Amino acid sequence: MILHPLKTPLIKPGDDLIEILMGTLRKEKLNLEDGDVIVIAESAVATAQGRLRKLDEVNPSDKARKMATKHEMDPRIVEIILQEADEIFGGMKKILLTMKNGWFTANAGVDVSNAPPDYVVLQPERPSEMAEQIINGIEKKSGKEIGIIIADSRTIPLKKGVIGVALATAGIEPVEDVRGRKDLFGRKLQVTFRAIADDLASAAQLFMGETDEQTPMVLIRGAPVKLTKESTEKMNLSPEECLYMNVFASQPNVKAHDKKDES
Repeated sequence: MILHPLKTPLIKPGDDLIEILMGTLRKEKLNLEDGDVIVIAESAVATAQGRLRKLDEVNPSDKARKMATKHEMDPRIVEIILQEADEIFGGMKKILLTMKNGWFTANAGVDVSNAPPDYVVLQPERPSEMAEQIINGIEKKSGKEIGIIIADSRTIPLKKGVIGVALATAGIEPVEDVRGRKDLFGRKLQVTFRAIADDLASAAQLFMGETDEQTPMVLIRGAPVKLTKESTEKMNLSPEECLYMNVFASQPNVKAHDKKDES
């Protein structure tokens, strides 16, 4: 498997990501091949969509100010998190644990890094639809069957650092069901799924980085993926299927849009 980091121009609101990708491939003298996978940072997709909020235009609520004081955060950012999150489970200094689109994420994906001064970047709107739009445009221009992953960085409970995860995919099966297959000693696997898209997103994250790399796209060649034309947006578990949610189901949480203040 070979990874080609793609250093692009600085992406701005309204930019055409397909044109940027194809132009970067030409500049790097790379031609797409069937089975290639393109990983795109979610911040690039969100920025192109114009998903930026200017902090000076945010008027924090009393609830946001109270939470900001408790967690030592900018109340304007907390206000945006309250608007973006589906649920808020609590927090610690400088960060809130939230649920958005069925997944745990820090600060509902509201990101100060890689945003212009005095702005924050929100998560992309309709990431699965965006992945489909991007793959359709690229396949039309290249004539090749490929895969697309829109990638984000997330934390793992009790693990230091962030890893790459797939926010949305198109053109590939993101999860491989290996239940029923045998291990080295002939025992059948009972509950194992392989998160193929997450593995590839994490590999690409090594090149994308979190600072000033300006490498929001990575071409992966030779990845062990299964191409598909079917919708692949379903990657998350229901709360009943999730180990963490089952264990902590009895713990209280705060609905992000409740009018009641956090106690």
